Amino acid sequence: MAGSGQPQDRLDRVVRVIAQNMVAEVCSIYLARAGGILELFATEGLKEEAVHQTRLRFGEGLVGLVAERGLPLNLSEAPQHPRFVYRPETGEDIYHSFLGVPILRTGKVVGVLVVQNVAPRRYKPEEVEALQTISMVIAELVGSGTLVDKEELSEDSTTTGQPVTLDGMSLAGGVGAGVAVFHQPQIHITRTVAEDVDAEKLRLEEAIAELRLRLEELIEHPDLAHGGEHREVLETYRMFAYDQGWQDKMRDAVLSGLTAEAAVDRVQQENRARMSKIRDPYLKERISDFEDLATRLIRIIQGDTTDYRIKLTEDSALIARTIGPAELMDYDRDFLKAIVLEEGSATSHVTIIARAMGIPVLGRVKGLLTHVEPGEQVIVDTGSEHVYIRPADDVVESYKATLELQEKLYAEYAAERELPAETVDGQRVTLFMNAGLLVDLPSLDTTGAEGIGLFRTEFQFMVSPALPRVDEQTKIYKAALEAAGDRPVVFRTLDIGGDKPAPFLPREEEENPAMGWRAIRIALDRPALLRYQLRALLYASPGKTLHVMFPMIAEVAELRRCKAILQKEIDRLAKHGREAPTAVKVGCMLEVPSLSWQLDILLKEIDFLSIGTNDLMQFFFACDRGNPKLANRYDLLAPPVLAFLHMVIKACDNADVPVTLCGEMGGRPIEAMALVALGLRRISISPTSVGPVKRMIRSVNLKQLRDFMLSNITSPEHSIRDSLLAFAQDHNIKL
Repeated sequence: MAGSGQPQDRLDRVVRVIAQNMVAEVCSIYLARAGGILELFATEGLKEEAVHQTRLRFGEGLVGLVAERGLPLNLSEAPQHPRFVYRPETGEDIYHSFLGVPILRTGKVVGVLVVQNVAPRRYKPEEVEALQTISMVIAELVGSGTLVDKEELSEDSTTTGQPVTLDGMSLAGGVGAGVAVFHQPQIHITRTVAEDVDAEKLRLEEAIAELRLRLEELIEHPDLAHGGEHREVLETYRMFAYDQGWQDKMRDAVLSGLTAEAAVDRVQQENRARMSKIRDPYLKERISDFEDLATRLIRIIQGDTTDYRIKLTEDSALIARTIGPAELMDYDRDFLKAIVLEEGSATSHVTIIARAMGIPVLGRVKGLLTHVEPGEQVIVDTGSEHVYIRPADDVVESYKATLELQEKLYAEYAAERELPAETVDGQRVTLFMNAGLLVDLPSLDTTGAEGIGLFRTEFQFMVSPALPRVDEQTKIYKAALEAAGDRPVVFRTLDIGGDKPAPFLPREEEENPAMGWRAIRIALDRPALLRYQLRALLYASPGKTLHVMFPMIAEVAELRRCKAILQKEIDRLAKHGREAPTAVKVGCMLEVPSLSWQLDILLKEIDFLSIGTNDLMQFFFACDRGNPKLANRYDLLAPPVLAFLHMVIKACDNADVPVTLCGEMGGRPIEAMALVALGLRRISISPTSVGPVKRMIRSVNLKQLRDFMLSNITSPEHSIRDSLLAFAQDHNIKL
């Protein structure tokens, strides 16, 4: 590859050398062209006339399957594979064995390298490894643009200077505008093949040691001394840096003949390709943590000491393919108005931190980096899930008005925070806020929420490599209680499993994780988990009222088992002479519909009930809330939903048991309006929803609204949303 001659000649020599060394009858290279096409560029063994003539779409045939998945494919009987496609012009019908590896460059498939044999055989792991190493070198040649014009594969529209609107996925809500700031320039690896393997091994080991040292210094930064969410995320980050499997793969890549920086890059390319296929959103998003670490490691290896942190001096929108949580904290939050990512998900660490900082994030923006240049104007609207690049004047004016209105509304909500959430006809509604991170706690004062109706305790467990110690848990719970002062805090016990894995628990593949081994099911199967958590909660609340809520309860028998474990911990307090809470209030989540048929018995067992509509509604409709095809299929303002909730609220009122709704449903003013009309008087919502929902409540005449709702609750229609919106408009209700 480093020799002289035209690029095509070098490709032709490469396929001959590979075929000879692997004793393969065929070696072929397919390269990507515009429109998702793979073209045969070089071959040893197939018919020569097929070169530059045979073309496959991404996903078509075995070669297309390798390109689509971005992962190697190793088959001893290729013709029997359901995706096998025979092209007569190639003459490949006689070959049985097939090994294809993707040619990856900057995380994208730019081609496929294939070897084939007549005799059925399974290629050995070291052969797969060798082809992957060679594919990296080929990728550099492809990247030069001498084989396929770079412009052909680019969706670049920046040369036109025209306005562009791109779609994405809302990860953290809001509207933001500013000049485009690129997170950091891409890394360029100029030397891929090692001249001295031992020297490269030493470079890699020294760089790993330096990376660890820098992370330790980052974690001990004075800004993180108070602990909390930021520190927990970075502790997880450090855990990845010490991951033995990651390091061993890089060492093996160096032994295969790559330079230290090329070895890191290749392992990261493989990680990215593999993890992008994982369905679990939490696990999938861990790739951004490895991505950031790999970038830092390569810069250390290359001796690059440049500080790529851009000092923001004006309102800015951060543009990146992905970004690590540590890096986000490098930016001045006064000027950072929005984040736009080519990748990303709602469960990523960077999204969690951005949401806590109040910065809108739009993710999954395809082709983002090819459409925008640094310094260009960008507007992000997560409501419409659009990013406007070089927006037209009318769009700028429209969003300028939107931003001004947003600021004005925020100011009005802040001015109203001391006012009660009381209807026009004097009915009081208690608004709590949901929390789960220490950075959420200041919102209690800024929003005027009357307490924390749902404190999610699982994040500490999700980021810890081992079960958090009792004293570590106690510290978090104590901080929440101190921040709340006299206001109540309802702690939901551990809700892990499903899409919220914990590193210290064995993870098995489940066909339906949402209805699998999670939440209270894990806690009751691993009672030590629950006991330690309840112990920490009791230790955190001496002389206070402790509210404990158990999630995912499907039958009263489960709740009784939980209460028995809690009682053991209360008895243990007295035995060890520790001060107890003044009172312990026990509640549970209504998330599983089966529990509603035991309401009469249940309400005698608990001090309060919380309706968790997020899970409850997906079980109610048998509808996966994570499936985009079903996202708008069912409406929470459907008559059966409202009738069910009305029944639950009435039963709680009759039993004199307080009931709170703490799902996303309560955070939207139109849905909250319906819930209040059904008799609900306690709602726990995200901090940003408190202001809008309170404003709606203060504009409602409840008697009129209640009469309207009860007359529509038996409607045969799909939803009464439109009718409710019309009612609100007619009665000047502020939505």
